[in-house]
Amino acid sequence: MSEIASVDAALIRFRDRAFWKELAPWLALEDRASFSGLQPWKAQFADEAALQALLDREGYIHMAGLQDGDRVAKLSSGIAALVSAGIPPVFAMVFDDFWLPAYSLRDILRAAFGAEYVMLPDFWIWHVDPAKSERGWKPHREKGHKALFPDGRPKSLSVWLALTQATPLNGCMYIVPADRDPTYGTERDSENQFELPEVRALPAEAGDVFIWNQALMHWGAHASPRASLPRMSMAFEFMHGDVEPYNTPAIPPMTILRFEDRLKLVGMQILQYRHMYRLSPDLEAAARALVAG
Repeated sequence: MSEIASVDAALIRFRDRAFWKELAPWLALEDRASFSGLQPWKAQFADEAALQALLDREGYIHMAGLQDGDRVAKLSSGIAALVSAGIPPVFAMVFDDFWLPAYSLRDILRAAFGAEYVMLPDFWIWHVDPAKSERGWKPHREKGHKALFPDGRPKSLSVWLALTQATPLNGCMYIVPADRDPTYGTERDSENQFELPEVRALPAEAGDVFIWNQALMHWGAHASPRASLPRMSMAFEFMHGDVEPYNTPAIPPMTILRFEDRLKLVGMQILQYRHMYRLSPDLEAAARALVAG
């Protein structure tokens, strides 16, 4: 919020649709035409059973080039515009375009869960800048072993989407595959007993998509000043439809949220993820006001 003089001034801008349209005019805002004719992405696996088997064995899947290049370019340009204006990238979720990937995942998520699902009110957008020695989020498991059914199938899934190339130099994701993690899926999963050679880097090209279950250990790396470009990415969380959601309000698939509801959710993300990054008092105050409505 370095470009904004006060919390009150920030709130006036954040709540003004015209402010967002001027900031990134190539992005849509509350235009239902954005969602019409949207084609769901197709998983790059032989069938539903093959997708589930890989997800069960290693805890994650990688789908290369799933996102359309033009769409990815629009999203990354939008993030860059917000960062240049001193606005946290997660505010890009006010735009229609940043919700479209969640809707495009419809068929893949149903196949991964083998059932209906809901979207959790949990998402984030990253701009990891090597020039500022930034890094992704520290090692963690979203929900740990509680995110698995007794048979090991996922109750909840995270989806991570690369909006630029992600490399070991600019802070790509790292995971410990489920079958290489001794405490994965157990009540001892807070005890990290995996060996370092089992850690796997997940470099990605812009447009790649990863899905992992929320018991998987993962993190974003610290960017090196040798990297030439920032790592931009975004993530959503989803949950099996037959399980009580971990967080509310749960969002039914294909729901088109109002601008005001998107702003509230953005404020909610800023507050609930403050343990993962440094949160200024002004941004915290603005987020609380947005959540309050």
